[in-house]
Amino acid sequence: MKIAYTMASGRGDTDLLLYRLSEELSAKGVRCCGTVQINTNRAEGPCDMDVNVLPYGPTLRISQNLGTASRGCRLDPSALEEAVGLVAAELSRGADLLIINKFGKHEAGGRGFRNLIAEAISQDIPVLVGLNALNLPAFDDFTGGGALQIEAAIPEILDWYEDAVQTTKNAA
Repeated sequence: MKIAYTMASGRGDTDLLLYRLSEELSAKGVRCCGTVQINTNRAEGPCDMDVNVLPYGPTLRISQNLGTASRGCRLDPSALEEAVGLVAAELSRGADLLIINKFGKHEAGGRGFRNLIAEAISQDIPVLVGLNALNLPAFDDFTGGGALQIEAAIPEILDWYEDAVQTTKNAA
């Protein structure tokens, strides 16, 4: 199973890392599929969260503005499911790598990108997921503990990807 995850320590750092990685891989001709998150600071309240559907967009707003006093989850489930549908269509055209910005609450609950991650694995497409410690137990359950943690650094992720591709070529 070629699935890995990374967790950066700072707020938004995993998002930025995966965005930069997708740009670098695309420049090298790698067909990336999935989502990367782009956070935009606001004058008041929490940031806006958008996902860019790889490889060519669109960019979708996945957060809801619930006001500055809100403390609940700001994720817009319908926007997330729209992103899932767009990624599914792109994955059906083939990909070298599936990048999912976050295995989050929806994936932990059996929704979101969970089925697409399983589909990519079944097609022997390497999968890279952003993760936070809160959802690590659910992710471990989902992968049966078979996912590899990679340091949150582009060189280490590129090494993992090259190893995953080489394993596929050797198996063919």
